[in-house]
Formats: sequence, C-alpha cells, structure tokens
Amino acid sequence: MAARPLILYPDPRLDLPSEPVGAFDADLRDLARDVTEALDAAAAAGLTAAHLGVRRRLVVLRPEPGGAATVYVNPEIVERSPERATAREGSVSMPGVSEPVERAATIRVRFHDLDGIAREEAADGFRAACLQHEIDQLDGVFWIARLSRVRRERAVKRFAKLRAQA
Repeated sequence: MAARPLILYPDPRLDLPSEPVGAFDADLRDLARDVTEALDAAAAAGLTAAHLGVRRRLVVLRPEPGGAATVYVNPEIVERSPERATAREGSVSMPGVSEPVERAATIRVRFHDLDGIAREEAADGFRAACLQHEIDQLDGVFWIARLSRVRRERAVKRFAKLRAQA
C-alpha cells in the first residue's frame, strides 16, 4: 500500500473536526501504522490522522527522538493547569514555519489505546505542548489559530514564500 501523503496548509480539511473512533480493529491499527510512518518520515514529534486527510481521532506522539511512540485514540484533555508555558510550534502541514505558542503548562489526557483500553496520562513540558497541539488539530483548530492576527498573517506569508521557492 502506498504511503498516504501529508496534506498542506491551506487545505480546508485541516479546519474540520475529526470523528471519534468506534471500532478498535485492523483498520485502526493500519491507520496508526500509517500515521507513525508519516511521523517518522517527517521527523515530527506528533502527528494526527487528520494530517493525512483522515478525519479520525488518532494521534501518534514521539516527542523524544528515538523514543517509543504512543498512540492516543479519541484523546481529550480533562484537566489543564492555570500555569502557562510558551514553546515554538510548527506543523508538518506548514513546513518551515514556527512561532511561539502559549498553552497550559501541565495537562491530564484521557484516551484509549489501540486495544480500546481506557487510559489517562498527565503531561508537562514539551509533551504537554505536543498533546495540546495535536488534540487541537483533531478539533479542527490548526496551530496558527492560536497566534495573534499579525503573527498568523506573517506565518502564512512566510509559508507562501517558501512554497513559491520550492
């Protein structure tokens, strides 16, 4: 089976919410494999099925290069700390562009694994930022929506210039 291509901004599918996963079956495992392969090929810290144009609530996260990948099915943030942290973010769907984004410093996420087992995880630092970024994408919130209007316009112009040079 050919690899699924990454979709690029401004593809309107990036603004659509993903549908919950209901069946924990071979198709879901195949999708998780495809997302993991795309994550590795892009050398990204996190990736959703939505980045491949598949509107299913699945995230693969590997914030530490060479570390184990974690698959989150139907993830939802159930707790956010009032403390804030800022980190540079970007997207495989808008390569070459990054901006600082402020998010909750720590979170708690509820999700299922590929076997359908309910899990919960606390995250802080870079992992928390990655999870919030990817769950936003599942909700149809592309990362630049978290920027001020001026920074968002600057990021879009920078990406258009990069694409024109390619």
